[in-house]
Amino acid sequence: MREPISLCLVLLILSPLARSDEALIAVAANFTSAAEQLETAFELKSGHRITIASGSTGSLYAQIHNGAPYDVLLAADQERPMLLEKSGHAISGSRFTFASGRLALWSRNPELMQSDLSATLAQKRIVALAIANPALAPYGIASREALESLHIWDTVSNKIVMGENVGQAHALVATGNAQAGIVALSLVLDPDMSKGKTYLRIPEDLHAPIRQDAVLLRHGDGNSAALAFLAYLQSEAGREAITSNGYGVQ
Repeated sequence: MREPISLCLVLLILSPLARSDEALIAVAANFTSAAEQLETAFELKSGHRITIASGSTGSLYAQIHNGAPYDVLLAADQERPMLLEKSGHAISGSRFTFASGRLALWSRNPELMQSDLSATLAQKRIVALAIANPALAPYGIASREALESLHIWDTVSNKIVMGENVGQAHALVATGNAQAGIVALSLVLDPDMSKGKTYLRIPEDLHAPIRQDAVLLRHGDGNSAALAFLAYLQSEAGREAITSNGYGVQ
């Protein structure tokens, strides 16, 4: 994995004098809101234009293998970007960790939230507990790991309803189809997504780190907008935007 892009290169790529270009950015569902904020600031600063296409990391990975013309992938894991490098679908050495995800248990009903996480999850009033599908989404894997670490997976497994990605898991709670859900903290902190912000943070030691990697895809090789956006993710302004949305940065 290469070192982060140098500050001089960041300034050069983001310079308004650089040639304007466009790029298509594939973004894991959990990072959509943050990516949209980054998009606005990046376009104003750089003069480039980007278009965001969101979905589960597993689905985006499959689309890239099937020829989808994405220029950059912002994944919810490290595995898929690494595999894309190995298969030649991504530029070797372009991969870096842009964010570390966090989990939260969220509900529209504040009465469900107790001080103890296990006691909250075990309540009979929670008939449906939404999580992302562990087979498709890294946040789903982390959700299952957290429930297993709490020794309540077997207890709550019959309550679990799954979304294809963490955004769909959040939507199940938002629409009332689940009383609670384990979702990305970033979604809970987004005022447009989670009215009321009734949530409990899930301790990070209950699951493996959710390290999210970005990678330049073969289709984006030489695309100045794609390169500039990757540089912006590593700039001070980009890192501040990422942390303000509930993520950690390295």
